[in-house]
Amino acid sequence: MSLRAQIRARLMPLIVAVALLMETLDANVISTSLPEIARDLGTSPIHLKLALTSYMLALAIFIPASGWAADRFGARPIFRLAIAVFAAGSIACGAATSLESLVAARILQGIGGSMMVPVGRLIVLRTTPRSELVNALAWLTVPALIGPVLGPLLGGFITTYWDWRWIFWINIPIAALGMVLVSLFVPQVTAEPPRPFDLRGFLLLGPGLGAVLTGVTLAGLNLSSPLWMAGFTLGGGLLIAAYVAHARKVAEPLVDLGLLRIPTFRIAALGGTFFRIGAGARPFLLPLLFQIGFAMTPFQSGALTFAAGLGAMTMKFVAKPILDRFGFRRVLIANAAISAVLMLLPILFTATTPWVLIVVPLFVAGVGWSLQFTAINAIAYAEVPAARMSSATSFNSVLQQLSGSIGITVAAFGLTGMQAMSGHATLSATDFAPVFILMAAVALLSAPIFARLARDAGGGMLKRRPAR
Repeated sequence: MSLRAQIRARLMPLIVAVALLMETLDANVISTSLPEIARDLGTSPIHLKLALTSYMLALAIFIPASGWAADRFGARPIFRLAIAVFAAGSIACGAATSLESLVAARILQGIGGSMMVPVGRLIVLRTTPRSELVNALAWLTVPALIGPVLGPLLGGFITTYWDWRWIFWINIPIAALGMVLVSLFVPQVTAEPPRPFDLRGFLLLGPGLGAVLTGVTLAGLNLSSPLWMAGFTLGGGLLIAAYVAHARKVAEPLVDLGLLRIPTFRIAALGGTFFRIGAGARPFLLPLLFQIGFAMTPFQSGALTFAAGLGAMTMKFVAKPILDRFGFRRVLIANAAISAVLMLLPILFTATTPWVLIVVPLFVAGVGWSLQFTAINAIAYAEVPAARMSSATSFNSVLQQLSGSIGITVAAFGLTGMQAMSGHATLSATDFAPVFILMAAVALLSAPIFARLARDAGGGMLKRRPAR
């Protein structure tokens, strides 16, 4: 590889990561600020999960079209447009005056994010040699991991000492920088020839996923009748089933279900879904535990939860050597169990626990979660042909958003149930322990799934294939 090509291979993930930084920063600042936003808008912190899941709902609906749009119009203009739409949604979030207006603004953000993240990842996948893919994915996420590190601190500081609305408006300068860098350095990446758009598939899958997520999200919030919730969920399920039948009949489906025939992709998708459901509830649960259970300020809460992001960033620098040494299969199995145990650590926290005994365990937990996500994301694409990369990134992104939304919903269900069983008028610190246990158990279910991987799975992406 020439020097110029090496520079571009290293520079491209960093440029794309500017957009990922904006998204992860946004996700982490809002998680830290949920209790204060709920008070200001006059709603329950558990009801405000809609601000998180509505974003994921928009992602699930529009992500399936992201791969086709990038193939048809080019990854660069779509990526640039997505950043602009996300920034517009951020402005609207900061101007929201009710739960309904905040949810609507988050949906607009989600429309931008639905193409910003998967198309950005596609740019990296298509401009990086397969032998450099693990390093590229690691570099791609390093700047983005600044979000989990700075997000809780920044969001907590702004919410405590200023106004929570500015947690969204800080996205604007990041978006401006990202659009400039994309215009200057990102090449035009298209498919030759671009595949036709599966309009019928889009009209089945997008609304189907949206309806299911709407029904699941509304459950337990007393915001709609059980009949409406069941109607959304059942109707969405029927649309998804119709899409599955449709996808088997067309040559170029919107989301290629045939990818599940690839062993590494199928196992990464299934195991990764269970792990993300368990781990995805963490950003929702920890701020509520610290601020409502332990009566901390948003800034105090963010000063503790940032440790997990710092641990995640640290792991990105050593993930490749660990995978080179032990191989994907052994790392995914062992680390799933270790990470599940680490999810139980908040059970031991109390309002009087010294800060160092909270920060250090959360740092270690962040290390474990980061290694698992890096390995899952890399092994998913180990055997995917280049021609099917855009469909694979769309498929994988949809699963990630679905699992994250389900994780938050299950955690909210658990908290509501524990509050009702305990008879507390508001959430108490004692309501959280069973929910952390539940989410750890779900994450642990991924270990036997990863055990189905071949011993040398993903060996072509490693410097040295692990011994059989």
